[in-house]
Amino acid sequence: MTSSSSLSSTAAGPTVSSDPSDRRRWFALAIVMTAAFMDLVDVTIVNIAIPSIQEDTGASFSAIQWITAGYSLAFAAGLITGGRLGDIYGRKRLFLIGIGGFTLASALCGFAANPEMLVASRILQGGTAALMVPQVLSIVHATFPAHERGKVFGLFGAIVGLGAVLGPLLGALLTEWNIAGLEWRPIFLINLPVGIAGLILGRKFISESKAPKALRLDLFGVVLVTLGMLMLIYPLTRGRELGWPVWGHVSMVGSLLVFLVLVLFERAKARRDGSPLVELSLFRVKSFAAGIAVQLTFGIGLGIFFLVWTLYMQMGLGWSALRAGTTGIPFSIAVSFAAGISVQKLVPRFGRKVLQTGALLMIAGLLIYIWESDRYGMGITSWQMALPLVVMGIGMGLIVAPLTDMVLSEVPKEHSGSASGLINTVQQMGNALGLGLVAVVFFGSISDRLAPRDAGPAFAEAFQHSLWWVVGVLAVIFLVMFALPARPQRQAESGDEAGAEGAAGVTGVTGGSDGSDGSEIVKEPALAP
Repeated sequence: MTSSSSLSSTAAGPTVSSDPSDRRRWFALAIVMTAAFMDLVDVTIVNIAIPSIQEDTGASFSAIQWITAGYSLAFAAGLITGGRLGDIYGRKRLFLIGIGGFTLASALCGFAANPEMLVASRILQGGTAALMVPQVLSIVHATFPAHERGKVFGLFGAIVGLGAVLGPLLGALLTEWNIAGLEWRPIFLINLPVGIAGLILGRKFISESKAPKALRLDLFGVVLVTLGMLMLIYPLTRGRELGWPVWGHVSMVGSLLVFLVLVLFERAKARRDGSPLVELSLFRVKSFAAGIAVQLTFGIGLGIFFLVWTLYMQMGLGWSALRAGTTGIPFSIAVSFAAGISVQKLVPRFGRKVLQTGALLMIAGLLIYIWESDRYGMGITSWQMALPLVVMGIGMGLIVAPLTDMVLSEVPKEHSGSASGLINTVQQMGNALGLGLVAVVFFGSISDRLAPRDAGPAFAEAFQHSLWWVVGVLAVIFLVMFALPARPQRQAESGDEAGAEGAAGVTGVTGGSDGSDGSEIVKEPALAP
């Protein structure tokens, strides 16, 4: 076990200390943040290239949805498992396996010969990302003391904004440049050097840690989680194309029963051997339960908006990928700016009101966008879109950075892997649900037999219809946020961390009353530099 002042491996491994003079933990942070950035960019970069992919490969609308939803579904289905595997076998080990697999899957996406291979490679990419991403929050949560995590999550919010800036722009540039005649393929191949660098540096600077007690993988729980999500998402994505068959409705209702069985089974397994896949005790932490609900609904809204926005600009208005990518720059800059100040400046003073203000600003931005799209029609310009996008971006930035801190602020360290897996899972599950709902809220408003001259106005009308759905989702988010704590618990602790460590025993760097961090640092010869 480590002391409360440091996280260190054995002599054979690297050392990451919470001592302010030790910079190694910041190198570790940079590495895991780069991986999170790569995952985020990969999502946004694909959206902007969808029309090019469709034109080059002849992909159907269903295939387009699966290129995005397949990734999100595999990501969501595997995140809880990925988080738990990190607790059991080591977070560094799973992070390295994940980033290596993600890099390989990116290469397969880049060299896909047809839509079917691309969809399969995207599903593999999502599955390997599910091993990599949960370890990011676990490593951060275990490495940095309470008074520093606000700064770290502020950086995380800025990274989210930066990814939102660079993703569409990078995707647009790589598609427009048509490097070596590869058209859209470099949007995936660019992950190769980044992933290889992350793999090499991760071995050197990240310390290994595990849960403090032996755990076993809950294989039946894994099957139930995956089955439930497939039964819910697949009919949503394919339903419209297949004419909404009866089996699709039965499958979606049946998924609720599967999730009920999962809850009952996990409760019994926790009593039996203490190694459930889903740590249900986390939901007794009010801040965590409320934050999970916000993450789910937020993911639904984002899943709908970003895909229909891309389709509206490129397939409806007929804009190039580059123009669509640059149009989103004001939004992304606004997200990055607001995320950077929300944790450090606003949340310590105003608490959850900052997040609720963010939800209201996003609603306001969407309403402006709906009005402008209706007023200017097919003649709308990028400059006219700037105002609603900036308002929406500020709102999103106020939510994304402090939300993670609020959700994790009261979570015990020994469950950090499971908690971070759940956080990412529900947002990605929401994202996959949102992408599945695109078939209903967007394509459901467009006739299958459109004359070319009618396509643009039809896409614009479907876009406006979809935004009203997102407005409704954000209204729900605003109400659910009343269940969040008025302030993250970390803020109350940071003034006197030593006293808090002894009193709380589950926050800051310490995770137990003995002063340990709740994670066991182990020697990993196979992964040691």
